[in-house]
Amino acid sequence: MMKVRIQRIVDEARDIRSFRLVRSDGLPFDAYEPGAHVDVTGPTGVTRQYSLCSPPDDRAAYLLAVKKEAASRGGSSALHEQVAEGMELEMGAPRNLFRLAAQAREHLLFAAGIGVTPLLSMAYALNAKGEPYRLHYFARSAEHAAFAELLGGPAFAGKVAFHYGVEAADLDALLAACLACASAAAHVYTCGPAPFMRKVVEVAKRSRAEDAIHLEHFQAEPSANAAPAGSFDVRLASSGVVLQVPADARLLDVLRAHGCDIDSECREGLCGTCIIDVLEGEPDHRDHCLSSKEKAANKQICACVSRAKSARLVLDL
Repeated sequence: MMKVRIQRIVDEARDIRSFRLVRSDGLPFDAYEPGAHVDVTGPTGVTRQYSLCSPPDDRAAYLLAVKKEAASRGGSSALHEQVAEGMELEMGAPRNLFRLAAQAREHLLFAAGIGVTPLLSMAYALNAKGEPYRLHYFARSAEHAAFAELLGGPAFAGKVAFHYGVEAADLDALLAACLACASAAAHVYTCGPAPFMRKVVEVAKRSRAEDAIHLEHFQAEPSANAAPAGSFDVRLASSGVVLQVPADARLLDVLRAHGCDIDSECREGLCGTCIIDVLEGEPDHRDHCLSSKEKAANKQICACVSRAKSARLVLDL
């Protein structure tokens, strides 16, 4: 974690604020990959993950946007109510689980609400590279759309379509029309509320392969932390020690109790900090950070929420 200073706070939309952060030591940041997020610890000591939405090659400052959640547990509410320009926060280095596909030559970005943040960084990068793309931004109204003036300006001219107040019953047909305007080879990226992303994925699967559809979650589905089905064993490859993971315990907590030094932040299967390599066995993937292809390979497990379908997993620990 590093110390950063809030240089500027802007109200971007209803209940959405952006924070321009600079390093407290005056040094430049590293350039980051579009789609990346950072861990930010606010004044209450709560750490949350927020997507970066500044131009990825702008090393002078990082920009992130935070929506004040009605059911906030001290993360978003603290950044809206307890910080001011000039204050310091702690921030981790950028991590990326939501990358632009290197092999894609056309891109369709579907954002809803605060989900526009990682897609804005992608739009900046695609503009810089001159690659074809279109960003479809869904919001309840113009006042709920963050960065609407920026996205409607000359820098993104002809690249952004705004969709306000779309009824749930009309979403399927509208998404299908948006997808039909691009080639079948275009990769799809989506971020926003879970029901919106599920619909984007559902419609996109009708016209393209699953590995051409990419998404990032801000919140875990309720099923991710559902009651586990039963206990299982894990063997640590380096020592041969076998540990039992009881039905009411997380794999992460059992490993830490045995002395394994494993980082973790979100404990909801979102940030990917606690991913461990799997050498044998079949994980029961309950995370939202590994891709469908990575889950099918069964070579990694997100220790904070995932479990095992096989009686035993062998971990590269």
